[in-house]
Amino acid sequence: MSKKIGVLLVNLGTPDAPTRGAVYRYLKQFLLDRRVIDYPWVPRQLLVRGIIAPFRSGSSAKLYQRLWTPEGSPIKYHGYALRDGVRERLGSQYVVELAMRYQNPSIESALMKLIVEDKVDEIIVFPLFPQYASATTGSVHDEVMRVLRTRDAIPTIQFINSYFDRPEMIQIFADNARTYDLKKYDHFIFSYHGLPQRQLKKGDDSQSHCLKVTNCCENLCESNKYCYSAQCHQTSFAIARELGLDRDQYTICFQSRLGPEAWAQPYTSEVIKDRLKKGDKNLLVFSPAFVADCLETTIEIGFEYKEEFEEEGGEHLDLVASLNDQPRWMDAVTSMIRERIRL
Repeated sequence: MSKKIGVLLVNLGTPDAPTRGAVYRYLKQFLLDRRVIDYPWVPRQLLVRGIIAPFRSGSSAKLYQRLWTPEGSPIKYHGYALRDGVRERLGSQYVVELAMRYQNPSIESALMKLIVEDKVDEIIVFPLFPQYASATTGSVHDEVMRVLRTRDAIPTIQFINSYFDRPEMIQIFADNARTYDLKKYDHFIFSYHGLPQRQLKKGDDSQSHCLKVTNCCENLCESNKYCYSAQCHQTSFAIARELGLDRDQYTICFQSRLGPEAWAQPYTSEVIKDRLKKGDKNLLVFSPAFVADCLETTIEIGFEYKEEFEEEGGEHLDLVASLNDQPRWMDAVTSMIRERIRL
């Protein structure tokens, strides 16, 4: 009997609709995750249920309305297209499903389909986050184990941790940038979703490297090999090398911070203002933490940062497209999955 292999592609998630109620449910599930807001249970509940979800759901719903398309949420319809493309490439021995860490389709429903309906012998969990973070990849792994821990019969499970310097992925981001005339840009920005510095420090088991060593994220070592910021730097370095950029031509920074505490720095919004003060009127922005365009790319960078930059005197701020459902990205995901089977 030939082995049947299940593949679970998992992205962060999206509201089911661009309405205040749907966004409220999404924010509540997302932010109550102990790996996202890692406060003790009681203050986390008070903060999310009492302040963030009620007060941000209305304004966030308006942003989602700008993002929404006739096909729905981009992160979801690109995800389904990716699922279909990978399924076709892998062949009949594989069963491929898409899940969202928050909202629908849920990880639990996708796992039950693979195990109960399709009766797979092995499952490869593929988080759609190139760089590892406890709040993203770690949370996906956590949820998979939560769903499976009460089952008597559990198939073999493999978790893909990160692929921040995967050559095929780097090449696609670089080629997406080449659709622009790179010579016209004064500076290049690599903008990643932010994390609190407190969470970055927690990933350093040695407690002697993160934010204690000068330029601690510039090089990977034993102390920071699971550091989100360090992996983001390596992704940026790889894309820059592919494009022939010198180190002074680009800046690595972080966006989407929440609350008063210090997050990974420098902040994208401040970098953009600083580049304008230095006379850079044309900026090209990459967002390589996301493999599908979403609120943080299309709206936050493509609209909000762009409008602010141009209102302050900048000429052009352009956003490099994400990987979405490009055939070459489907090829890359397929290749990574086949490699896991051969290990």
